[in-house]
Amino acid sequence: MSPEPVIGVDAGGTKLLAGALTDCTEVHQRVYRRWGGGDTDEVLATMVEAVDEVRAGVPDVSAVGFGIPSLVDAETGVSVSSVHLPLANVPFRELMAHRLGLPVFVDNDVNLAALAEQRLGAAEGARVMVMLTLGTGIGGAIVIGGKVFRGADGAAGELGHMTVDLNGPPCQGNCPNRGCLEVMASGSAIGREGQRVAGEIPHSALGRALVQGVPITGEFVTDLALHGDLEAQEVMALIGNRLGAGLVGIVNALNPDVVVIGGGASRAGELLLDPARRVVAERALRPSRETARIVPAAFGEEAGVVGAALFAREGGRA
Repeated sequence: MSPEPVIGVDAGGTKLLAGALTDCTEVHQRVYRRWGGGDTDEVLATMVEAVDEVRAGVPDVSAVGFGIPSLVDAETGVSVSSVHLPLANVPFRELMAHRLGLPVFVDNDVNLAALAEQRLGAAEGARVMVMLTLGTGIGGAIVIGGKVFRGADGAAGELGHMTVDLNGPPCQGNCPNRGCLEVMASGSAIGREGQRVAGEIPHSALGRALVQGVPITGEFVTDLALHGDLEAQEVMALIGNRLGAGLVGIVNALNPDVVVIGGGASRAGELLLDPARRVVAERALRPSRETARIVPAAFGEEAGVVGAALFAREGGRA
């Protein structure tokens, strides 16, 4: 007997992906939205619209799981604070359950992506796994013995806000720090480095795109790199080295079996991961550097949707 359909929603800093799970892992009826600059009501309304669109194509949905880029109070379902969305002190679970008329479960977006990868994906069966998602920012999660490690206040896992350059650029969103891994190695950082190269090398593909008014985003730079553009590949290598510097601290501190790299920027694959692995091999301590496998997310950009749906199916246990 097939399980009842559930909906998973993965909400990032600039985009949202929703879909339904009618079996274990295959996502159906995908809905994609971009957003930015809206207030709390607009963000919540966009989420409701996306869920309604998925429900229109999938009958008998039993529950909805939301992964949001926020510190979430696991007991109350309140979104306590968020670097990238206007979700501070929002009674998220209560509001969305009322608007949707369905049971709602909510957790941090990367916690849920990690749940999917640890249960069924690239870190299946791992004793200690870490996940980083590279997108607008960098999200992190730690899973130990099959359970998300939440820390004293539920705020553990903010690995994107480790300092990797004490005098680096100001971090993004509401973060007060400088030189965080997030500002140095996220998808946004890929775009910024691409913009720099475009200005410095006007005859390059990046430079020509800049002159033509093409937005130099992380996605654009990644596409060029995957199609063999050397300057774009050099940007990916730089970002991969920075990512590796952050991973050295994670590997030394946590001694994980597996580090899973997901999020939109992970599309670059080995162009990003090879440099990161080299830095870890050179700089991390033994035996941790030899134990930790650094791998791409098995579910790719859908890890958050799968994890959110599994979270809903399991009644909010993670």
